Amino acid sequence: MTGTLDGIRIVDLTTVILGPWATQTLGDMGADVIKIETPSGDTTRQSGPRRSEGMASLYMATNRNKRSVILDLSQTEGREALFKIIGTADVFLHNMRPKVAKKLGLEYEHFADRFPDLIYCATYGFRKDGPMADKPAYDDIIQAASGIADLQTVTSDQPRYVPTIMADKTTGLNVVSAILAGLLKRERGGGGQAIEVPMFECLVDFVMVEHLYGAGFEPPIGHMGYDRLLNKMRKPYATTDGYLAVLPYTTANWQALFDIAGREDLKSDPRFVDLATRTKHSEEVYGLLADIIATRSTAVWQRDLDKAGVPVQTVMTKEMLLEDEQLHASGFWRIEEHPTEGTLRMTDPPIRFSKTPSTIRSLPPHLGEHSTEILKEAGYSDEEIEALLAAKVSNQS
Repeated sequence: MTGTLDGIRIVDLTTVILGPWATQTLGDMGADVIKIETPSGDTTRQSGPRRSEGMASLYMATNRNKRSVILDLSQTEGREALFKIIGTADVFLHNMRPKVAKKLGLEYEHFADRFPDLIYCATYGFRKDGPMADKPAYDDIIQAASGIADLQTVTSDQPRYVPTIMADKTTGLNVVSAILAGLLKRERGGGGQAIEVPMFECLVDFVMVEHLYGAGFEPPIGHMGYDRLLNKMRKPYATTDGYLAVLPYTTANWQALFDIAGREDLKSDPRFVDLATRTKHSEEVYGLLADIIATRSTAVWQRDLDKAGVPVQTVMTKEMLLEDEQLHASGFWRIEEHPTEGTLRMTDPPIRFSKTPSTIRSLPPHLGEHSTEILKEAGYSDEEIEALLAAKVSNQS
Protein backbone atom coordinates (compact mmCIF):
# COMPACT_ATOMS: atom_id res chain seq x y z
CA MET A 1 0.00 0.00 0.00
CA THR A 2 1.18 3.53 -0.74
CA GLY A 3 1.27 6.35 1.77
CA THR A 4 -1.20 9.21 2.02
CA LEU A 5 1.23 11.63 0.31
CA ASP A 6 2.52 9.21 -2.32
CA GLY A 7 3.32 11.23 -5.46
CA ILE A 8 3.99 14.48 -3.57
CA ARG A 9 7.53 15.83 -3.77
CA ILE A 10 8.86 18.23 -1.14
CA VAL A 11 12.05 20.26 -1.44
CA ASP A 12 13.32 20.83 2.09
CA LEU A 13 15.80 23.68 2.60
CA THR A 14 15.68 23.64 6.40
CA THR A 15 18.12 22.77 9.16
CA VAL A 16 18.18 21.86 12.86
CA ILE A 17 14.85 20.43 14.16
CA LEU A 18 11.76 22.45 13.24
CA GLY A 19 11.78 21.95 9.46
CA PRO A 20 13.52 18.56 9.32
CA TRP A 21 11.10 17.00 11.83
CA ALA A 22 8.13 18.43 9.91
CA THR A 23 9.37 17.07 6.59
CA GLN A 24 10.23 13.71 8.17
CA THR A 25 6.58 13.49 9.25
CA LEU A 26 5.48 14.26 5.69
CA GLY A 27 8.01 11.74 4.40
CA ASP A 28 6.59 9.09 6.74
CA MET A 29 3.22 9.80 5.09
CA GLY A 30 4.69 8.89 1.72
CA ALA A 31 6.09 12.15 0.33
CA ASP A 32 9.36 12.16 -1.61
CA VAL A 33 11.46 14.57 0.47
CA ILE A 34 14.58 16.07 -1.09
CA LYS A 35 16.87 17.51 1.56
CA ILE A 36 18.95 20.42 0.24
CA GLU A 37 22.19 20.81 2.22
CA THR A 38 25.13 23.15 2.12
CA PRO A 39 28.57 21.61 1.56
CA SER A 40 29.03 21.49 5.34
CA GLY A 41 25.62 19.86 5.88
CA ASP A 42 22.84 20.26 8.42
CA THR A 43 24.33 21.30 11.78
CA THR A 44 22.55 18.45 13.56
CA ARG A 45 24.83 16.02 11.71
CA GLN A 46 27.37 16.90 14.44
CA SER A 47 24.95 16.89 17.41
CA GLY A 48 25.09 13.92 19.74
CA PRO A 49 26.62 10.44 19.76
CA ARG A 50 27.65 9.05 16.37
CA ARG A 51 29.28 6.02 14.81
CA SER A 52 30.60 7.96 11.83
CA GLU A 53 31.14 11.58 10.84
CA GLY A 54 28.03 13.50 9.94
CA MET A 55 25.59 10.88 11.21
CA ALA A 56 24.95 12.02 14.80
CA SER A 57 21.92 11.07 16.86
CA LEU A 58 19.96 14.33 16.53
CA TYR A 59 20.28 14.23 12.74
CA MET A 60 19.29 10.57 12.65
CA ALA A 61 16.13 11.29 14.65
CA THR A 62 14.71 13.80 12.15
CA ASN A 63 15.84 12.81 8.66
CA ARG A 64 14.54 9.40 7.65
CA ASN A 65 12.57 8.99 4.41
CA LYS A 66 14.67 11.67 2.67
CA ARG A 67 17.28 12.02 -0.06
CA SER A 68 20.20 14.41 0.37
CA VAL A 69 21.66 16.69 -2.29
CA ILE A 70 24.45 19.22 -1.77
CA LEU A 71 24.04 22.68 -3.29
CA ASP A 72 26.22 25.73 -2.68
CA LEU A 73 23.60 28.48 -2.84
CA SER A 74 26.27 31.19 -2.65
CA GLN A 75 27.02 30.33 -6.28
CA THR A 76 24.69 31.33 -9.10
CA GLU A 77 24.78 27.79 -10.48
CA GLY A 78 23.71 26.45 -7.10
CA ARG A 79 20.67 28.69 -7.00
CA GLU A 80 19.81 27.77 -10.59
CA ALA A 81 20.02 24.09 -9.66
CA LEU A 82 17.71 24.69 -6.70
CA PHE A 83 15.11 26.28 -8.99
CA LYS A 84 15.35 23.36 -11.39
CA ILE A 85 14.79 20.88 -8.57
CA ILE A 86 11.87 22.93 -7.25
CA GLY A 87 10.40 22.78 -10.74
CA THR A 88 9.88 19.04 -10.18
CA ALA A 89 8.25 19.53 -6.77
CA ASP A 90 4.89 20.28 -5.16
CA VAL A 91 6.19 21.95 -2.00
CA PHE A 92 9.20 24.11 -1.14
CA LEU A 93 10.00 24.67 2.54
CA HIS A 94 12.76 26.87 3.95
CA ASN A 95 13.62 28.39 7.34
CA MET A 96 15.63 31.42 6.28
CA ARG A 97 14.84 34.80 7.78
CA PRO A 98 13.17 37.17 5.30
CA LYS A 99 16.29 39.26 4.66
CA VAL A 100 18.38 36.14 4.01
CA ALA A 101 15.81 34.73 1.60
CA LYS A 102 15.72 38.09 -0.19
CA LYS A 103 19.51 38.18 -0.47
CA LEU A 104 19.48 34.78 -2.18
CA GLY A 105 16.51 35.65 -4.40
CA LEU A 106 14.30 33.06 -2.73
CA GLU A 107 11.29 35.20 -1.79
CA TYR A 108 7.90 33.92 -2.95
CA GLU A 109 7.72 36.58 -5.67
CA HIS A 110 10.44 34.70 -7.58
CA PHE A 111 8.32 31.53 -7.57
CA ALA A 112 4.71 32.70 -7.99
CA ASP A 113 4.68 33.18 -11.78
CA ARG A 114 7.22 30.49 -12.60
CA PHE A 115 5.59 27.79 -10.46
CA PRO A 116 1.92 28.78 -10.01
CA ASP A 117 0.98 25.45 -8.39
CA LEU A 118 3.84 25.43 -5.88
CA ILE A 119 3.11 25.40 -2.15
CA TYR A 120 5.83 27.71 -0.79
CA CYS A 121 6.25 27.53 2.98
CA ALA A 122 8.62 29.71 5.03
CA THR A 123 9.10 29.08 8.74
CA TYR A 124 11.20 31.32 10.97
CA GLY A 125 11.11 33.21 14.25
CA PHE A 126 8.70 36.12 13.84
CA ARG A 127 6.11 37.30 11.32
CA LYS A 128 7.81 39.26 8.57
CA ASP A 129 5.62 42.34 8.91
CA GLY A 130 6.66 43.00 12.52
CA PRO A 131 9.69 44.83 13.94
CA MET A 132 11.33 41.53 15.04
CA ALA A 133 11.09 39.95 11.59
CA ASP A 134 14.82 39.48 11.05
CA LYS A 135 15.85 38.53 14.58
CA PRO A 136 17.52 35.13 14.85
CA ALA A 137 15.33 32.65 16.68
CA TYR A 138 16.04 29.32 18.33
CA ASP A 139 13.96 27.26 20.71
CA ASP A 140 15.26 28.95 23.88
CA ILE A 141 14.64 32.40 22.41
CA ILE A 142 11.04 31.58 21.53
CA GLN A 143 10.35 29.87 24.87
CA ALA A 144 11.41 33.14 26.52
CA ALA A 145 9.54 35.41 24.11
CA SER A 146 6.27 33.46 24.16
CA GLY A 147 5.82 33.19 27.94
CA ILE A 148 6.75 29.50 28.21
CA ALA A 149 9.84 30.21 30.33
CA ASP A 150 7.93 32.56 32.64
CA LEU A 151 5.24 29.93 33.27
CA GLN A 152 7.89 27.79 34.94
CA THR A 153 8.08 30.30 37.82
CA VAL A 154 4.99 28.57 39.21
CA THR A 155 7.21 25.75 40.47
CA SER A 156 10.66 27.33 40.25
CA ASP A 157 12.44 30.30 41.74
CA GLN A 158 13.01 31.87 38.32
CA PRO A 159 12.03 31.52 34.65
CA ARG A 160 13.29 28.29 33.13
CA TYR A 161 13.17 26.56 29.77
CA VAL A 162 11.11 23.42 29.40
CA PRO A 163 13.75 20.71 28.84
CA THR A 164 12.46 19.71 25.43
CA ILE A 165 12.57 21.74 22.22
CA MET A 166 8.94 22.73 22.54
CA ALA A 167 9.00 25.77 20.25
CA ASP A 168 10.64 23.90 17.37
CA LYS A 169 8.40 20.87 17.59
CA THR A 170 5.15 22.76 18.17
CA THR A 171 5.90 25.00 15.20
CA GLY A 172 6.91 21.94 13.19
CA LEU A 173 3.44 20.47 13.71
CA ASN A 174 1.97 23.75 12.47
CA VAL A 175 4.17 23.46 9.37
CA VAL A 176 2.80 19.97 8.68
CA SER A 177 -0.80 21.19 9.08
CA ALA A 178 -0.21 24.25 6.90
CA ILE A 179 1.41 22.31 4.07
CA LEU A 180 -1.35 19.69 4.08
CA ALA A 181 -4.00 22.43 4.00
CA GLY A 182 -2.19 24.16 1.13
CA LEU A 183 -2.04 20.91 -0.84
CA LEU A 184 -5.73 20.28 -0.24
CA LYS A 185 -6.68 23.74 -1.48
CA ARG A 186 -4.52 23.22 -4.57
CA GLU A 187 -6.20 19.89 -5.29
CA ARG A 188 -9.53 21.71 -5.18
CA GLY A 189 -8.38 24.12 -7.87
CA GLY A 190 -6.95 26.88 -5.71
CA GLY A 191 -3.42 26.74 -7.13
CA GLY A 192 -0.24 27.33 -5.19
CA GLN A 193 0.36 29.97 -2.53
CA ALA A 194 2.81 31.27 0.04
CA ILE A 195 2.56 30.11 3.65
CA GLU A 196 4.28 31.74 6.63
CA VAL A 197 4.68 29.74 9.85
CA PRO A 198 6.35 31.92 12.53
CA MET A 199 7.59 30.33 15.75
CA PHE A 200 6.76 33.26 18.04
CA GLU A 201 3.17 33.70 16.96
CA CYS A 202 2.58 29.92 16.93
CA LEU A 203 3.83 29.59 20.52
CA VAL A 204 1.89 32.61 21.81
CA ASP A 205 -1.24 31.09 20.28
CA PHE A 206 -0.31 27.79 21.97
CA VAL A 207 0.13 29.43 25.40
CA MET A 208 -2.96 31.62 25.20
CA VAL A 209 -5.43 28.78 24.59
CA GLU A 210 -5.94 28.55 28.34
CA HIS A 211 -3.99 31.50 29.72
CA LEU A 212 -5.73 34.37 27.92
CA TYR A 213 -8.54 33.62 30.38
CA GLY A 214 -10.17 36.85 31.62
CA ALA A 215 -8.35 38.92 29.00
CA GLY A 216 -10.31 37.03 26.36
CA PHE A 217 -12.97 39.64 26.90
CA GLU A 218 -12.52 43.31 26.09
CA PRO A 219 -12.31 45.00 28.47
CA PRO A 220 -10.94 42.11 30.57
CA ILE A 221 -13.36 40.59 33.05
CA GLY A 222 -10.71 38.79 35.05
CA HIS A 223 -7.00 38.06 35.31
CA MET A 224 -4.90 36.19 32.77
CA GLY A 225 -3.90 32.61 33.51
CA TYR A 226 -5.88 29.43 34.11
CA ASP A 227 -5.81 29.04 37.90
CA ARG A 228 -5.77 25.24 37.99
CA LEU A 229 -2.55 25.17 36.00
CA LEU A 230 -0.87 28.10 37.77
CA ASN A 231 -0.80 26.19 41.00
CA LYS A 232 2.49 25.18 42.61
CA MET A 233 0.81 22.06 44.03
CA ARG A 234 -0.11 20.78 40.55
CA LYS A 235 2.65 18.25 40.05
CA PRO A 236 3.33 14.53 40.29
CA TYR A 237 2.75 13.48 43.89
CA ALA A 238 5.16 11.52 46.05
CA THR A 239 4.00 8.07 47.10
CA THR A 240 5.80 5.99 49.69
CA ASP A 241 8.19 4.73 47.00
CA GLY A 242 7.99 6.95 43.91
CA TYR A 243 5.88 9.51 42.09
CA LEU A 244 2.43 9.37 40.58
CA ALA A 245 0.35 11.60 38.31
CA VAL A 246 -3.22 11.63 39.60
CA LEU A 247 -6.00 13.73 38.09
CA PRO A 248 -9.43 13.12 39.59
CA TYR A 249 -11.16 15.45 37.14
CA THR A 250 -14.88 14.82 37.56
CA THR A 251 -16.82 14.92 40.81
CA ALA A 252 -17.34 11.16 40.51
CA ASN A 253 -13.54 10.74 40.27
CA TRP A 254 -13.05 12.66 43.50
CA GLN A 255 -15.76 10.71 45.31
CA ALA A 256 -14.15 7.42 44.23
CA LEU A 257 -10.73 8.62 45.39
CA PHE A 258 -12.08 9.57 48.82
CA ASP A 259 -13.69 6.12 49.17
CA ILE A 260 -10.42 4.37 48.27
CA ALA A 261 -8.43 6.59 50.64
CA GLY A 262 -10.84 6.16 53.52
CA ARG A 263 -11.46 9.91 53.57
CA GLU A 264 -15.26 9.93 53.49
CA ASP A 265 -15.11 13.15 55.50
CA LEU A 266 -13.99 15.00 52.36
CA LYS A 267 -16.94 13.81 50.24
CA SER A 268 -19.11 16.58 51.64
CA ASP A 269 -16.37 19.20 51.80
CA PRO A 270 -17.69 22.29 49.93
CA ARG A 271 -14.31 22.79 48.21
CA PHE A 272 -14.89 19.58 46.25
CA VAL A 273 -18.52 20.09 45.19
CA ASP A 274 -17.92 20.79 41.48
CA LEU A 275 -15.23 21.76 38.97
CA ALA A 276 -15.73 25.50 39.43
CA THR A 277 -15.31 25.25 43.19
CA ARG A 278 -12.31 22.93 42.92
CA THR A 279 -10.67 25.37 40.48
CA LYS A 280 -11.30 28.28 42.85
CA HIS A 281 -9.62 26.38 45.68
CA SER A 282 -7.11 24.55 43.49
CA GLU A 283 -4.07 25.07 45.72
CA GLU A 284 -5.85 23.67 48.77
CA VAL A 285 -7.42 20.87 46.74
CA TYR A 286 -4.12 19.72 45.28
CA GLY A 287 -2.41 20.08 48.63
CA LEU A 288 -4.91 17.68 50.19
CA LEU A 289 -4.46 15.32 47.25
CA ALA A 290 -0.69 15.33 47.79
CA ASP A 291 -1.18 14.39 51.45
CA ILE A 292 -3.49 11.51 50.52
CA ILE A 293 -1.22 10.06 47.82
CA ALA A 294 1.77 10.14 50.20
CA THR A 295 0.17 7.41 52.34
CA ARG A 296 0.53 4.43 49.97
CA SER A 297 2.85 2.90 47.39
CA THR A 298 2.84 3.68 43.69
CA ALA A 299 1.72 0.17 42.73
CA VAL A 300 -1.18 0.14 45.20
CA TRP A 301 -2.49 3.52 44.05
CA GLN A 302 -2.05 2.56 40.37
CA ARG A 303 -4.05 -0.63 40.91
CA ASP A 304 -6.87 0.86 42.98
CA LEU A 305 -7.32 4.07 41.01
CA ASP A 306 -7.22 2.22 37.68
CA LYS A 307 -9.94 -0.10 38.95
CA ALA A 308 -12.08 2.88 39.97
CA GLY A 309 -11.55 4.69 36.65
CA VAL A 310 -9.66 7.60 38.19
CA PRO A 311 -7.01 8.96 35.76
CA VAL A 312 -3.59 7.89 37.07
CA GLN A 313 -0.14 7.20 35.65
CA THR A 314 3.22 6.31 37.10
CA VAL A 315 5.86 8.96 36.38
CA MET A 316 8.11 7.47 33.73
CA THR A 317 11.77 8.27 33.17
CA LYS A 318 13.29 8.48 29.69
CA GLU A 319 14.94 5.14 30.32
CA MET A 320 11.72 3.45 31.45
CA LEU A 321 10.03 4.42 28.19
CA LEU A 322 12.41 2.12 26.30
CA GLU A 323 10.81 -0.85 28.09
CA ASP A 324 7.24 0.47 28.35
CA GLU A 325 4.61 -2.24 27.86
CA GLN A 326 2.22 -0.04 25.86
CA LEU A 327 4.93 1.18 23.48
CA HIS A 328 6.20 -2.35 22.84
CA ALA A 329 2.72 -3.83 22.39
CA SER A 330 1.79 -1.13 19.86
CA GLY A 331 5.02 -1.52 17.89
CA PHE A 332 6.17 2.01 18.66
CA TRP A 333 9.87 1.23 19.03
CA ARG A 334 11.42 0.20 15.74
CA ILE A 335 14.78 -1.51 15.29
CA GLU A 336 16.21 -0.83 11.84
CA GLU A 337 19.48 -1.79 10.12
CA HIS A 338 21.21 1.16 8.47
CA PRO A 339 23.55 0.17 5.61
CA THR A 340 26.50 2.04 7.17
CA GLU A 341 25.46 2.98 10.71
CA GLY A 342 24.41 -0.44 11.94
CA THR A 343 21.46 -1.17 14.22
CA LEU A 344 19.30 1.84 15.03
CA ARG A 345 16.38 2.40 17.37
CA MET A 346 13.73 4.84 16.21
CA THR A 347 10.11 5.71 16.79
CA ASP A 348 7.34 4.38 14.60
CA PRO A 349 5.26 7.07 12.82
CA PRO A 350 2.73 7.70 15.61
CA ILE A 351 -0.29 8.46 13.38
CA ARG A 352 -1.95 5.49 11.73
CA PHE A 353 -3.99 5.42 8.52
CA SER A 354 -6.13 2.34 7.80
CA LYS A 355 -5.74 2.46 4.00
CA THR A 356 -2.55 4.45 3.39
CA PRO A 357 -0.15 3.63 6.23
CA SER A 358 2.84 5.76 7.10
CA THR A 359 6.08 3.82 6.68
CA ILE A 360 9.83 3.98 7.17
CA ARG A 361 11.03 3.37 3.62
CA SER A 362 14.58 4.69 3.89
CA LEU A 363 16.93 5.60 6.72
CA PRO A 364 18.76 8.94 7.16
CA PRO A 365 21.08 9.62 4.21
CA HIS A 366 24.71 10.61 4.21
CA LEU A 367 25.49 14.18 3.18
CA GLY A 368 25.03 14.47 -0.58
CA GLU A 369 24.26 10.77 -0.95
CA HIS A 370 21.70 11.42 -3.71
CA SER A 371 23.16 14.50 -5.38
CA THR A 372 23.72 12.93 -8.76
CA GLU A 373 20.36 11.16 -9.03
CA ILE A 374 18.41 14.26 -7.94
CA LEU A 375 20.25 16.50 -10.41
CA LYS A 376 19.46 13.98 -13.15
CA GLU A 377 15.79 14.05 -12.19
CA ALA A 378 15.92 17.84 -12.47
CA GLY A 379 17.07 17.52 -16.08
CA TYR A 380 20.86 17.83 -15.88
CA SER A 381 22.98 15.74 -18.24
CA ASP A 382 25.93 13.67 -17.05
CA GLU A 383 28.31 16.29 -18.44
CA GLU A 384 26.49 19.14 -16.68
CA ILE A 385 26.52 17.25 -13.41
CA GLU A 386 30.27 16.65 -13.72
CA ALA A 387 30.74 20.41 -14.27
CA LEU A 388 28.70 21.20 -11.13
CA LEU A 389 30.77 18.73 -9.12
CA ALA A 390 34.03 20.12 -10.48
CA ALA A 391 32.98 23.68 -9.57
CA LYS A 392 32.01 22.48 -6.07
CA VAL A 393 28.44 23.67 -6.62
CA SER A 394 27.45 20.16 -5.57
CA ASN A 395 29.13 17.04 -4.24
CA GLN A 396 28.38 13.33 -4.17
CA SER A 397 29.19 11.29 -1.09
